[in-house]
This record gives sequence, C-alpha cells and structure tokens, in this order.
Amino acid sequence: MAAFLLAQLEQAEAISQKRLALWAYYHKHLESLENAGLIKRPTIPKECKHNAHMYYILLAPDIERQMILDELKKQGIIAVSHYVPLHSSPAGKHYCRTQGDLHLTDSLSM
Repeated sequence: MAAFLLAQLEQAEAISQKRLALWAYYHKHLESLENAGLIKRPTIPKECKHNAHMYYILLAPDIERQMILDELKKQGIIAVSHYVPLHSSPAGKHYCRTQGDLHLTDSLSM
C-alpha cells in the first residue's frame, strides 16, 4: 500500500494537471447544454482554485436522471448520482436536527 501511495505522491502534479485538463474539456463541451437550459455546470469563483476531483452537473427538473445515467453507460461513460443530503444519511437521520422543510436540498438529490 505504501508503495502505491508513494507512486501517487510522486506523480501528484501530473495527475492534477490531467484532472484539470479533463475538467476544462467537460466544462467547454457542456456549455451548449447549459445555454439550452438542460443542465447547470459547476461554477468556480475567479479567486478560487479547485483540484478537479470530480465534474458534476445538475439536470433540469424535467429530465430523468436514470435515463441519462443509462445512456451514458451505453456509451461507455461511467457516471453516478453522488449527492445524498446529510439529513438523509443514516447518521443524519440519527443525529441531525433541522429547522423547517429541506425540500430544495431533497429535490437536488433526486
């Protein structure tokens, strides 16, 4: 395990640069879908940096997420639904205390 992690550390800069290049590629090529109102792309404030750990999109409310995931899979693209609201997680259900309805948070996770 240590040898694997050492190799990762030694290549960290190259890995980060490749991630950033892929992130920029996705961002550029998905712009037309955002302009058409079908998705919302991530926004990174100009004063911030990111490590391109993941690229995400938010679908328009009338688009069925599973249909998109299935179509991407057919094309050899692995995509997953990643967001689980904290109050919906097992620990959140046990420990979380919320004020009011969290309908927006819940709707973003569907």
